[in-house]
Amino acid sequence: MAKGYWVAHVDVSDPIAYEDYKAANAVAFSKYGAQFVVRGGQQEVIEGSSKSRTVIIEFSDYETAFACYNSSEYRKALDIRKDISAGDLVIVEGV
Repeated sequence: MAKGYWVAHVDVSDPIAYEDYKAANAVAFSKYGAQFVVRGGQQEVIEGSSKSRTVIIEFSDYETAFACYNSSEYRKALDIRKDISAGDLVIVEGV
């Protein structure tokens, strides 16, 4: 079965409050077995444009990736993130 991934590109406007978001999202990610593949770190945009932070999170499958995003646990974290960052998030099925 193919894994599911969240691929996010994010600009964070309040790094201190973003730590609260990371603590809150840990509840959902633990429940749904999420594993970070990329979490920030050095990056260089080679083509096109992107945000300052890239995050890739792996789930056991595509359906679990969606279930995590739609969970009440993640919604609590999202309530924190929505006012302190701007980004793009794609949920994608792996090969």
